[in-house]
Amino acid sequence: MWQVAGHGWAVRLLQRGLEDGRVAHAYLFAGPPQVGKTTLALEFARALLCTGERPPCDACPSCHRVQAGTHPDLHLMEGTGKGGAILIDQVRELRQGAALAPVYGPYRVYVVPHMERATAEAANALLKTLEEPPPQVVLLLTTSHLASLLPTIVSRCQVLALRPLSREEVERALQERWHLAEADAALLARLSGGRLGWAVRASQEPQVLARRRAWLEALHQALRGGRLLRLRQAETLAALPEEEVQEVLDLWAGYFRDLLVWKGGCPDEVHHVDQSAALEEVAGRWTLQQAREALRAVLATWDALQRNANRRLALEVLLLSLPGTA
Repeated sequence: MWQVAGHGWAVRLLQRGLEDGRVAHAYLFAGPPQVGKTTLALEFARALLCTGERPPCDACPSCHRVQAGTHPDLHLMEGTGKGGAILIDQVRELRQGAALAPVYGPYRVYVVPHMERATAEAANALLKTLEEPPPQVVLLLTTSHLASLLPTIVSRCQVLALRPLSREEVERALQERWHLAEADAALLARLSGGRLGWAVRASQEPQVLARRRAWLEALHQALRGGRLLRLRQAETLAALPEEEVQEVLDLWAGYFRDLLVWKGGCPDEVHHVDQSAALEEVAGRWTLQQAREALRAVLATWDALQRNANRRLALEVLLLSLPGTA
């Protein structure tokens, strides 16, 4: 049984490929952060390695080894470089292992999360494996930034573009799998914007919600403050690890998305329901065009950072571009 919340179409596509014996040599799971890309990739790996009748069966020795993290044919390659960068030495090790036959069969499976973090050398080395895939090897890549990958890598993978889950899917998963109370699950599902991974972390790590409140308050201060305050906030944000910078920009993008929804006359549809008073205040001062431009600016900043722009400069440009600078 597939242990995946949502993404039913993707599960059906992968299941059908297994049943028909049409397994591609490489898959690329693309979509926003924390929507379940790596979870789905690992479940597909479990199905590929399952020896039961209806994979993944949860009962065969292979499924048990995958669950325990001890299956010799499943390899999870997370970046070991600065900021989680995937290094060329890691890809070389992958290529060496891929040349070997599976221990239990039928495949050797490599799961590579955050492919956008690969160095240029690592990406080009992996491309060679994709161009000449060894038999019985399946590569499962994930990315939160499809546009930053080499087009030649993307073209050699079967791409599955995952979208955020519905509020109902997140709420149901939180109650059924993580046993949250109904009210807590409902609130986190709404705040998550369809990112189940974030909702689970928020339910288990109090600092997740604390950081969220702090960075939303920082945004509110920036919208009320002058240039010096904004430059200081850019400096503070630029000093954070890359993953946390991404989390903050995702948060701000969601805030400006909510602002557009509010300006459009649908306040009941905002995700950041606890920010209703602030959203109403900003919506009263901003035009719809200003809200659109703010959202575009946040998305453009993250795109620039993925292309190795100067982090502090990019964040300064973002914060100074928002309406209200004195």
